[in-house]
Amino acid sequence: MKPTARPSTLAELRQSGWKPLPVKDEVRKNLLARLRSGQTLFPGIIGYDETVIPQVENALLSRHDLLFLGLRGQAKSRMIRALAGLLDEAIPAVQGCEIHDDPYRPLCRSCHERAAQEGDELPIVWVSRAERYGEKLATPDVTIADLIGETDLVKVAEGRYLSDERTMHFGLIPRCHRGIFAINELPDLAPKIQVGLFNILEERDFQIRGYSVRLPLDILMVFSANPEDYTNRGRIVTPLKDRIGSVIVTHYPRTRPEGVRIMEENAWWERDGDAPKVEIPPFLKDIVEEIARQARSSGEVSRSSGVSVRMSVANLENLVSSVERRAIKLGESSAVGRLGDLRHALASSRGKIELEVSLEGRSEEDVLQGLILKAVREVFQPHLDVTEFETEIEVLGALGLEVAEDMPAEKYVQMCRKVKELDRMVRHLMRKVGGLDGGPAHLAAAVEFLLEGLHASKKLNKNEVQGRSVYQS
Repeated sequence: MKPTARPSTLAELRQSGWKPLPVKDEVRKNLLARLRSGQTLFPGIIGYDETVIPQVENALLSRHDLLFLGLRGQAKSRMIRALAGLLDEAIPAVQGCEIHDDPYRPLCRSCHERAAQEGDELPIVWVSRAERYGEKLATPDVTIADLIGETDLVKVAEGRYLSDERTMHFGLIPRCHRGIFAINELPDLAPKIQVGLFNILEERDFQIRGYSVRLPLDILMVFSANPEDYTNRGRIVTPLKDRIGSVIVTHYPRTRPEGVRIMEENAWWERDGDAPKVEIPPFLKDIVEEIARQARSSGEVSRSSGVSVRMSVANLENLVSSVERRAIKLGESSAVGRLGDLRHALASSRGKIELEVSLEGRSEEDVLQGLILKAVREVFQPHLDVTEFETEIEVLGALGLEVAEDMPAEKYVQMCRKVKELDRMVRHLMRKVGGLDGGPAHLAAAVEFLLEGLHASKKLNKNEVQGRSVYQS
């Protein structure tokens, strides 16, 4: 129905043939249409096609309320907000009603009285899907009044009884009647407030100050939460969990390529404007993603808190910025990322991991340095068998090769010409790695990858001072 043709009164609405649907049936209908057409349910969500998304589809087809359960940075909020796309483009509601009442079956007393007085001339407005979605971040100070409502004492002073529902000021949940309401981080909600949601989920009514308000709300409730063993967090009370239809368990990327795709999708790494052209070699993206993967499996990092994909996204952005800055300083119109640029990932990694409380004498900086080194080793070793180059490694160690953040790419070319053993290993590595064409900028990237990979493999020592690194035996 085109906006220009939409009915504006109850009589016109009846003549149009419009039929109301409960919100869960409406979501189910639109989901079935998407499944038949092959349309993507969650655009931009990678790695969930065979695991999480089928869980969500089954839950919605079953008309369930949902709980997304997973660690931070697993796209829970993003998926919840995407559910609003399964609502109809717009639905009719009684004009001026706070809870978007159905013109055919109004719930609140005010709309009942207006319908009786105005009859077929009852004015209608059309409510968009965006207006039918509500969201609240749970915090310990959230009250029942915020979520459900409170008595408006001004209306009581006007002569109404407390039990009169017209004295009520509706909270966030009733205002999403005929829509979707989401509560993020549910365990942070005080237990007594969680108890207040029991009737909303089961009987679909609620109470204010002991007075039962029989409003059968038509609403799809969606929640997100971290696992209950998350450090210093609350818990979801068991009766509330029992009332939630389906619990959707999310996860981090299962493979490194999946993680790289997510990182590329979400990071601002393809810059525009007057900035130099920046290229990040595939092996460097692999290392950035591997840092987060190493953190998730590290015994020094709290697994109950998780390591968000935002860590990889922020690290890639800082890496690109480091390459940009170097290119500008050296007066280059384009540049290629190097291992030395990774030291700036420390700034974007801080605060994104929680250390185990048992660690003593280990700072966040120490742990992050170790994670970066492990990530380099994990990506480097499949590309180069160091046992084939024992002689060359001894020569490099004896020479003591120096690289620097502000070193022009041409200097790396000269270094390879001067040290044949280095040139031989770098050329071999470039053939194995792929994505490097042998130009000066790519050669510089390969040299630093080789030297740092040998250091991570414990074949060379490294002394680093203010952006300058010396690799030697």
